[in-house]
Amino acid sequence: MEAIRMEAVTTSFFGYGAINLLSSELKKRGAKRALIVTDQFLYESGVANKVGDVLLTANMEYAIYYLVQPNPTVEVVNECINAAKALDIDWLVAVGGGSSIDTSKAVSIVLANGGNVEDYEGIDKSGKAGIPIVAVNTTAGTGSEVTTFYIVTDAKRHSKMCMVDKNCKVTIAVNDTQFMVGMPKGLTAATGMDAMTHAVEAVLSNKSNPLTDKDALWAIRTIKDYLPRAVLNGNDLEARDQMAYAQYVAGMAFSNGGLGMVHAMAHSLGGMYNLPHGICNAVLLPHVMRFNGVNKTAANFKKIAIALQIPNAKQMSEREVITKSIDYMIHLSKEVGITQNLAQLKANPEDFENLGTLAIKDACMQDNPIMPTKEEVVKVYHEAYQGFI
Repeated sequence: MEAIRMEAVTTSFFGYGAINLLSSELKKRGAKRALIVTDQFLYESGVANKVGDVLLTANMEYAIYYLVQPNPTVEVVNECINAAKALDIDWLVAVGGGSSIDTSKAVSIVLANGGNVEDYEGIDKSGKAGIPIVAVNTTAGTGSEVTTFYIVTDAKRHSKMCMVDKNCKVTIAVNDTQFMVGMPKGLTAATGMDAMTHAVEAVLSNKSNPLTDKDALWAIRTIKDYLPRAVLNGNDLEARDQMAYAQYVAGMAFSNGGLGMVHAMAHSLGGMYNLPHGICNAVLLPHVMRFNGVNKTAANFKKIAIALQIPNAKQMSEREVITKSIDYMIHLSKEVGITQNLAQLKANPEDFENLGTLAIKDACMQDNPIMPTKEEVVKVYHEAYQGFI
């Protein structure tokens, strides 16, 4: 086995009311002035100010940037950078899901390293660690609070830039389920399927190892058990807690073990049409699993089938565990109300050639168990457009 490197958040808080543990931690670290990075809904609903009250108890000054949008763009990142510079901050506090956290990571890297956010597309392009980030997560899916990844949309190219950088890691992660109980069913489902995709791709990745498998396989089993419950009843605190843990460890798994073809294709698709990332992943996942299963040994599929508690998975042939695992992902996606094909998302097949070109270049593609050709990627887009019949 090759030598491996593992990255992790330095401090994480979990559970209902975990936000109250943040103040003393910030005091210990000497934090003085922060910019809260969030979206308009979380600002107007008072969530951002609730976090701000905790900062005040830590004797911190703060201001709020609340114009983050889903699939944050270069323009949003640049606005946030200007606000942070004007305030001379020493911390960023992301409040929200992946969009707020990714925006904060991009701002953190540029503030510490200079240049433009576009300079950091790719793998480990920065020279030094970004300024510290607190990530107060309000969703259960992206895992962004624990990963070395961040995504920024280049609106000019209609494409998502994927940055993989150990210097963007969050310093303190807060997964307080009081901020998650109000998530709408659709958002709960989409972010939950995003987490499932993280876990599955981490297992299938060519960089998987026993530590990443430990996290990814536990996440698969936990998401299977608790995502339908969280979607059915947003006030089910046990389900919310377990989904918060599951998406976190799935994030640990893929941050250290890699992703693959699903995310490479989803980044291109979401960038082209400004679609929700979790839904793109959910639609593409079974089709990419089939592609990988046909072209690669199914040993890792058996691990997935066992984690999904598919009956007699240990005794099944390679072909059976691939088919049954794919069938289960389709079933779960339908159960939580996810769109089932790209046609329903209004994707245009005439764009698939261009999407294939972008997906092949995405940083996530290199961790797929087999490197597809552009033509194979385009074919999978067409299959996902039709969906499973």
